[in-house]
Amino acid sequence: MTTDKRLKIMLAIIIVAVIVVFSIDPIAQEPTYHNFADQRRIFSIANFFNVLSNLPFVIVGIMGIRLVALHQTTGGLAELRSLYLTFFIGVFLTGFGSAYYHYQPGNQTLLWDRLPMTIAFMALFCAIIGEYISTHLAQKLFVPLLIAGIASVVYWYVTELNGHGDLRAYVLVQFLPILLIPLILWLFDSTLDNDKYIWGVIGAYTLSKLMELFDARLYDILGLLSGHSLKHLAAAFGTLIFYWALRERH
Repeated sequence: MTTDKRLKIMLAIIIVAVIVVFSIDPIAQEPTYHNFADQRRIFSIANFFNVLSNLPFVIVGIMGIRLVALHQTTGGLAELRSLYLTFFIGVFLTGFGSAYYHYQPGNQTLLWDRLPMTIAFMALFCAIIGEYISTHLAQKLFVPLLIAGIASVVYWYVTELNGHGDLRAYVLVQFLPILLIPLILWLFDSTLDNDKYIWGVIGAYTLSKLMELFDARLYDILGLLSGHSLKHLAAAFGTLIFYWALRERH
């Protein structure tokens, strides 16, 4: 299959996804979203474990920024350094944004949780495009996709303030790359070896979403940590896997 045909398949999926998502009614943020299972206050910190479990994002973010800044990404492509750096900056900021949100859950603080996450999502997605399809294409898409990601969060927040919240654009930004990245790995070959690292990132993120879904049930079973706290740890582990990829691939 030629590259043009493979790109047309991906473009068709993107178009269908956009049409389907925007054909449904606007999706407002459910108020119950902020009611997490574990709301314990420890050391005067509300929702202690949901806040503390964001620390790994900060640590991995610092590790990754240092790795890229010191030109030690021997497992990556030199042309994509700015994308790698942006990804780890997003991860670093996610640690603070998510901790801030969980300390005082609400739509106003959720804005600062989602903004850095979209930065990380878009940077990682473009890096995968660069590693498997074309570094030139990744560089061309990087700024537009970054702006689109940030705009999706800002749009949701503004619509919430106006009383008709709409998460549809943010849903596309968060979930469409997760659907497209496995397709990219299947259709294209990278000049870098060990696809297992990227599959590991996908697996860790998928696991994190499952843990989020079973927040209360896991808290009832485990007692110490809730599903949402475990979600943070699993997602942070996914960022660590990508850090390892930038060190270990050839």
